[in-house]
Amino acid sequence: MLIKDVLCPFCGCLCDDLAVEVDNNKVVDVQHACKIGSSKIMGHDRIKAPMMRDDKKGEFREVSYDEAINEAAKILANSKRPLLYGWASGVCEMMKKGVLLNEEVGGIIDNTASVCHGPSALGVHEKGMPTGTLGQFANRADVVVFWGCNPVQAHPRHMSRYSVFAKGFFATKARRGRKVIAIDVRKTDTAELADEYIQVNPGMDYIVMSALRAIIAEHADVVPDNVGGVPKEKLVEIAETLKNAKFGVIYFGMGLTQSRGKYKNIDNAVSLTTELNAFTKYSIIPMRGHYNVTGFGNVCAWETGFINAVDMSRGYPYYNPGETCSNDLLMREEIDAAFIIAGDAGAHFPAQSIARMGKVPVVQIDPFHNPTTEMANIVIPTKVSGVELEGTAYRMDGVSLRMRKLVDVDFPSDEEVLDKIIAKVCEIKGASA
Repeated sequence: MLIKDVLCPFCGCLCDDLAVEVDNNKVVDVQHACKIGSSKIMGHDRIKAPMMRDDKKGEFREVSYDEAINEAAKILANSKRPLLYGWASGVCEMMKKGVLLNEEVGGIIDNTASVCHGPSALGVHEKGMPTGTLGQFANRADVVVFWGCNPVQAHPRHMSRYSVFAKGFFATKARRGRKVIAIDVRKTDTAELADEYIQVNPGMDYIVMSALRAIIAEHADVVPDNVGGVPKEKLVEIAETLKNAKFGVIYFGMGLTQSRGKYKNIDNAVSLTTELNAFTKYSIIPMRGHYNVTGFGNVCAWETGFINAVDMSRGYPYYNPGETCSNDLLMREEIDAAFIIAGDAGAHFPAQSIARMGKVPVVQIDPFHNPTTEMANIVIPTKVSGVELEGTAYRMDGVSLRMRKLVDVDFPSDEEVLDKIIAKVCEIKGASA
């Protein structure tokens, strides 16, 4: 059976044009997906059963779901400062359960944005965000800027579906009608495909943006001959290109959010976009990584008022990035238990945080074996969202889409496991579930 219009559960593009061949309740072929998306849908390194171990250096032993869930609940219920991290590779329905679990245990709930686009949110808090949808950009944009991002590697179908090669209603010439500018500290594969590559010295993005803003505001006289490694004449040329667009869009990535300046880079980029709108139409959008990291921001904001790093230890939501983000807490050695779900802390956290996780009990809920598994005491496998489970996810531009179930499996969903853990935690704490 060929199932069409399937969403890809890999990156923030949430490509919705996949065709998946299912034979005898098994995925046998994936069409139109990138290699990474296809690999995830086809399945790899699947964890086959719940596992536990007392010694992190010891071998896992297979246990029942009930035993693993009960022990996970005991760890969370007895913890004074639990961290509930991940969430970005799951559907919104399970995220709501996660917020509820965090309330019950008085912990800190944080997602993968904490180590990627969290500063983007702070920049948006400061200035707002003139943005739009990927469909709007594909149909209209004739000037495309990639600043500190590399979609060729991180979002393999972004350029073909939305930004560079796609033919749009107004952008009828597709690639031939677009000017593509890549701004980065190194010449990435994306920069190789661009019409202009602007190499910025590491940590100098903020002052390069400031120079562009000064030139656009007709104050080029205050700009020195070289800014952040970029000659003034090149900045003047780029500023003219930006101003003369019919419709421009700036895609930005972790080259801005995780380099010197962090959220102030985003603040400045939004200001640049806003000022370009005095001349023509411009939008700006972050290149979100995990397929539903945007969804967690929405769900967490609905439930707590904040998008991530929410501390419930006071009995009410408290949010203060720099104090309540995962790595802030781990590096201060405050965390005494970690609950990792639909995310891979082991692959993305710095060594000091990993060292702390190595000293506290770690519960992992994930369909796949990954570096976090190596630090876990309890591992509970669940369904793969978008393949074995339907649910809601948000694309990087904030458009909500419904993911489909393609095959039936015996694994429980994240939501079912969370429901049982919440019930057990309430039982241990003497509350009603």
